Parts: sequence; structure tokens; C-alpha cells
Amino acid sequence: MASSTLTTPSMFQLDEYNNKEVDKLTYEIFSILENNFLFGYDNTKLPSKEHEHIMSTPCPNKYATNNGKVRILSIDAGGATNGVLAAKSLAHLEATLRSKSGNKNAHIADFFDVVSGAGAGGILASLLFTRGKDGNPMFTAENALKFILENGRKFSTPAGFFRRTHLKEKIFKNLFGELTLKDTIKSVLIPCYDLVTGAPFLFSRADALEMDGCDFKMSDVCGATMADRTVEMKSIDGRRKIMAVGGGVAMNNPTAASITHVVNNKHEFPLCKGVEDLLVVSLGNGETSSLMRNIQYSSATFVKIVGDGAADMVDQAVSMAFGQSCSNNYVRIQGNGVIQSKKHNIKDNKMDLLTIAGEMLKQKNVESLLFKGKRLVQSTNLDKLENIANELIMEQESRKTSILPPVVLKQASSSPRTSSATTLSTSSSY
Repeated sequence: MASSTLTTPSMFQLDEYNNKEVDKLTYEIFSILENNFLFGYDNTKLPSKEHEHIMSTPCPNKYATNNGKVRILSIDAGGATNGVLAAKSLAHLEATLRSKSGNKNAHIADFFDVVSGAGAGGILASLLFTRGKDGNPMFTAENALKFILENGRKFSTPAGFFRRTHLKEKIFKNLFGELTLKDTIKSVLIPCYDLVTGAPFLFSRADALEMDGCDFKMSDVCGATMADRTVEMKSIDGRRKIMAVGGGVAMNNPTAASITHVVNNKHEFPLCKGVEDLLVVSLGNGETSSLMRNIQYSSATFVKIVGDGAADMVDQAVSMAFGQSCSNNYVRIQGNGVIQSKKHNIKDNKMDLLTIAGEMLKQKNVESLLFKGKRLVQSTNLDKLENIANELIMEQESRKTSILPPVVLKQASSSPRTSSATTLSTSSSY
């Protein structure tokens, strides 16, 4: 009886088989990219399990193993320093980025893909990520700090409501003119609370590029996120009406909102599968309660303290979501109280606030532990900013040699604005 034998395939046959498998995998990968680029993410088009061994095999091609990280900047509402701590943090970060990268004209917007900001944080986001006449961001971080110092008290002046509202409108209109959300450089998210719907509303660049009903003037966006009373506003096409209350009421710390936006927006962030693909910098503005122990409490004071508590809860929840990746992928800069003195109160002049912010940056960093409060670590806030600058530059450099961009931001077309006047462009670090 003839015995059956097993034949070993030749090297030529193996090479032919592997080549076919690699060609098939390449086709599938580019099919995924094309679908992500045009239509968004679709799990059913992922490579089949039979190809997982190929994808997991070490490859000498440096392009194949680096998908990069989506870089998110989140800025809290006013807090104890009325935005000065965040602004000073950004000024220090931008100066560090310029020094370490060797680019003396670098801007904060060059190193982030997404920015979210509430209240004073929304103003900073608008200043740093709205395109000026020369194509660059309107403000450097240093100039944004000066703007906050010069105008912060005007936004909270004890003058009557109508006078204060008119003053805000004048400042923002003179600053932004007719610029809208479509004129921002990267993905921008700025919250307010809409009394018409009874829910938070997020001004979004991505939504604005989809339809004019979601596009608003930047002056109105800033007025809405800073509103301490109801402000009425309409979209560019006049179809959407919002009765806005400030972003600090809606979400004092917008970090979670920006993370959710990225993870669920597969059109613009096709390679982001979870928090491990993110690099998040969250900036606080000092805790109100730490500066107000000798001040008579009012309803406005309690609202700010509640906002601080909500911001801390978001910080703790985000820390838990990052898990083991927290130390590398998530950085929180926040003040931990300052030495009390007569000048350290909510009515501080701009130099006092600048001094307080400087003290907070020199403090040892505080990290949140879920259900366990906070812990003090050895690194200072300044140390954290130095470290994150290194990470941002490394990500910037890695994208220069990557063939798979982690970000594919929508861009406004040069044609007259209509609800469909958008194009797609691979824009992330350029």
C-alpha cells in the first residue's frame, strides 16, 4: 500500500505565498485608509485574523510601526486666576518648544491637533488657533497672556450687566471681526450652556465645516463661553438660535469632551483606537477655594467652587481612563493653593495674578487618584511642561517620516461658503 507523504514547500513557493499575502494585506490596508479618508471608520473593513501574524511580525520599515498620537490641548474656565495660570503655562510651553525645536517662530497651534477651552480657556483657544491675515495664528502665547492680563478684569467688572456685556462684545468684535469657526487652524471645541435646548452646546470647527447652521462668528463664540448671564446669538445662516450661558457652567474642564470628540471622529482621526493613541495636556487655572478663605462667600463664589470640584472629577475620571498610559499620555497642570496674604484674593490686579500663577507653576505637581483624592509628586508644574515639550517635539518629528498621518483634518475650501463647501486635507503637524 502506497504510503502518503508530506511534502515541504520550496522556498520559491513560500516566497510566492508570502508575497500574495502581503499584497492582499497591502490592498486591505489602503482600502481601510481610503474608506476612513472618505467615509470614516468601519470595523468590518479591518484586516482578517489570518493576517494578524503578518501585522504583528517585526518589520524593518520604520514607517510601518508608528501611527503617532493625536495631540489634545484642553484649557479650563477662569478659576482662581481668571485664566492667567493657563496663559502663563502656554507662554512657557511655547517658549520651550521654540528653544528645543530651533524654530523661533513656532506657535502652540503647530504642536496640537485639537484644542478645547471653556470660559477664559475658550478665549485662549480662540486667540491661539484662529488664523490671522498672514495665515499664522492671530496670537503668540506670550501675546495671549498679555491680552488676558489686560482684559480679564473687564470681563468680570462690577459694572452693570448690560454695560459689561456691551464691553465684551466690543472687545471681541474688534478682535475677530467677521472671522468664524471655519477660520480656525485646527480642530477647535468651545462649550457654552444653551437654555433653548437645556443642554451643553459645543461650538465645533468640524461641525461648522459640515454646515453653516453650526458655524458662528468667533466674537459670538467667545461672548457665549464667557457669558455670566444669558446671551442670544445666531449661526451664520441665521437658522440656529442659542441662548447661551458661559462655558464654565456647561463644563469647567472640557478635557473629557475633547477626548470623546477625537475617539468618535473617525473622519479626522482614522487611526485613533483609544486613549493609548492620545497625548493630552490639560491646563487648570487654580482652585478658587484656595484663594478665597478670607473672602465673604457669594453665590458667584459657590458657582466657581462647584466648578472646581467638577473639574477635579473630570481629571480623576480621565486619569482612570488612561490607566497604565496615564503617566505618558496625560498631563494635568493645576495650582495647589498659594501662601495666603492680603493681596491674594479674587480682586487681585494683573501683576498679583501673574505672581500667583508663577508660584503655582513652581509648585510640585498634584495628581488625581480615583476615589482617593490627590497626591503630591516630586515633579513641579514647570517640570511637567518641560517634559511635555519633549514629547510634542518627538511626535512632530516622527510625523515627518510617517506615511500614515494620524490626523486628517477637514479644511475649508476657497469657494464661497456653503453648507457643502469643504474639502479634506491631511493636516496635523504642518
